[in-house]
Amino acid sequence: MMCREVSSTKVSRTKLREAKQPLLKEDLKAVKKSPPKKILSKLNQFLIALSGAILSAQITHAGEGNFGWIYSLDLQPKGTWEIEQRLQLTRGQASGTYDYWYGRTELAYGLSNNIQIAGYLNSYSINAAKNFTNPDACDQGVNPCTAGYGVPGSAGLSDSYSKKGIDGVSLEGIWRITNPVTEAVGVGLYLEPTIGKLKDAIEARVILQSNFIDDRLQVVGNFVYEIERLKFDDEPIKETVFDFVGGFTYRVAPSWNLGLEYRFHNDFDGYHFNRQTQKAHFIGPNIHYASKNWWLTAAMRTQIGGSCWEPGDAECSDGKVWDGHGRNEYLVKVGVPF
Repeated sequence: MMCREVSSTKVSRTKLREAKQPLLKEDLKAVKKSPPKKILSKLNQFLIALSGAILSAQITHAGEGNFGWIYSLDLQPKGTWEIEQRLQLTRGQASGTYDYWYGRTELAYGLSNNIQIAGYLNSYSINAAKNFTNPDACDQGVNPCTAGYGVPGSAGLSDSYSKKGIDGVSLEGIWRITNPVTEAVGVGLYLEPTIGKLKDAIEARVILQSNFIDDRLQVVGNFVYEIERLKFDDEPIKETVFDFVGGFTYRVAPSWNLGLEYRFHNDFDGYHFNRQTQKAHFIGPNIHYASKNWWLTAAMRTQIGGSCWEPGDAECSDGKVWDGHGRNEYLVKVGVPF
């Protein structure tokens, strides 16, 4: 657990002068009557209580997620656990209805002070109806049609599509090479393989983090590389993702942080950056609260523009990228360390 530095208490000059004044005769008599061991014991108890009170106001949980979609280098200390529940909603596409809920239940463990491992159980819920308007995506002249991430091509002519269930599992490892608390720039590596009904994937990240203003301000960036095999359609689709996500969070009051997050998303056909098929930009705020025994983070981001190219040009319309993306995305995370 990382503790914020506690500034030393300033003692006024008046109190210093008073401390230097001779003791009154009554005070000297009281001191002589009190056993030295008893005085030291009470003084020690007072100092311990004072230190605890100061630290309780300054301690934050290592491993807590100040951001929504950005990974930082605040890891679980060695030998400690945390359970986290995450729920994300991707909502709204070109028309109609598109609601994609994605839930993740995580159990994280501090393998060492600089290595954290975790396991996830992933679940999903999809509700789509007449949400695509691009003619290249809508067969037989049906426009709008039902499509998007998690929706099989056979549902295109249907008025709606709905499905939910357990998606699969993921494993995660984070290695903090340098610590942003003690170094100017913290550097870390992240790896996450996923096996699921909707897709199989391997995701890697380079995490960069700098802390400022006695760690109240965190500036973090992630370079994300992911290869995916989408499995919800009749024929699996292979693609590569290369993203940058970055932002900041600032502790505006004890237990409260506010910040901003940005995502620059890029998709490529195949596993070797064969052809770029889409790019998009997202931005939005986050808010974080931490108590002694739990923490909560909420974030949202809105798509501010995107473009598509063959063979993925059917996934764009109105200057935005659809498939697995929406007009807005919302995320809530709750963590309980133990």
